[in-house]
Amino acid sequence: MLIVKRFVFNSFFENTYLVYDNVKMEAAIIDPGCYDGNERNTITKFITEEGLQIKYLINTHCHIDHIFGNAFIKEKYTPNFMAPEEDLFLLGLMIEQGKSYGTPLNPSPKPDELINETKEISIGESIGKFIHVPGHSPGGYCLYFENEKICFTGDVLFKESIGRTDLWGGDYNTLIKSIHEKLLKLPDDVKIYPGHESESTIAYEKQNNQFLI
Repeated sequence: MLIVKRFVFNSFFENTYLVYDNVKMEAAIIDPGCYDGNERNTITKFITEEGLQIKYLINTHCHIDHIFGNAFIKEKYTPNFMAPEEDLFLLGLMIEQGKSYGTPLNPSPKPDELINETKEISIGESIGKFIHVPGHSPGGYCLYFENEKICFTGDVLFKESIGRTDLWGGDYNTLIKSIHEKLLKLPDDVKIYPGHESESTIAYEKQNNQFLI
């Protein structure tokens, strides 16, 4: 069984997720936003107390609030680091992104593996598949566990909202089109875990998201 633990980190109130199997205790960290020592200690304490093996570090996209903790997590736990090929330019612009917000940063390590729609991950007996949903950034990906009916949507789809498109590589029409073609075709009872704010479902967003109706 997969367990989802959410941490809200940094000044952008970004959702960092730990998704783990409660039998084999294998885990993935999705979008590590831990910026300072207190936030790093918070996630480290939880990992230690639960006895988790960090198998993957995954960036759904590479805007700074989702990659603050890349270097820390990679160095401490040596997971397989996966990031979207289309967003590598953003990973390379991490320092410049930080300067635009007045946020000093250290560079991110390079990913071990590039995300595309042919890739899968395994956590215990659960299989996660990547869905390319560009528009918020060129390399926006969602991570979908079909059997568990959960989807981590990064900054693509939020409860009653969508990702902003005025940042590096954003495009509104591309985002709306890709959400309709990729995410709204998932089963209605799929639960979404977005990069900010609270969770939702595909059915709820079909009925209540003003950007998609």
